[in-house]
Amino acid sequence: MKTMKIIALLLAGIFLFVGCAGMSDTQKRTGTGVAAGAAAGAVVGSFYGSAGAGAAIGAAVGGAGGYVYDQHVKSKEKAYKEGEQAGKQSSTSK
Repeated sequence: MKTMKIIALLLAGIFLFVGCAGMSDTQKRTGTGVAAGAAAGAVVGSFYGSAGAGAAIGAAVGGAGGYVYDQHVKSKEKAYKEGEQAGKQSSTSK
């Protein structure tokens, strides 16, 4: 019975990583936020008698946080590319 649980956990882990293969960065970051938020929310909710409600609230907050983080990373990448392009134009004009 114990080996079946280990096999099930390993398969779940494999499916989790394979399932993310075709996802965009935004989807990966938001999904990670949802998963982490749901886990944290379930733990906190279990202390107050409602793990399910805690998981749902945590998933929503985590998803929003993951999306906001993704937008922040994208804005940093855009600023870097614009600065790099401006530097190249500046060095070629001299």
